[in-house]
Amino acid sequence: MAEKKLIISSKKYTGETAVVSARLPVDLIKRIDEICDATGRTKNEVIQMCLEFSVDNIEIER
Repeated sequence: MAEKKLIISSKKYTGETAVVSARLPVDLIKRIDEICDATGRTKNEVIQMCLEFSVDNIEIER
């Protein structure tokens, strides 16, 4: 299977939103901040893109 990559573009999300809180490891937050710095995206945008990619590509084992 080909390796999938999340490509972050400059398009911003629009639409209805809701607030969700999650505890994340400090090292993961640092990595997300590095992505934000490199792309000019907000932390919210990067986390949302990562979650959308994951949900679209998840495989559930039963």
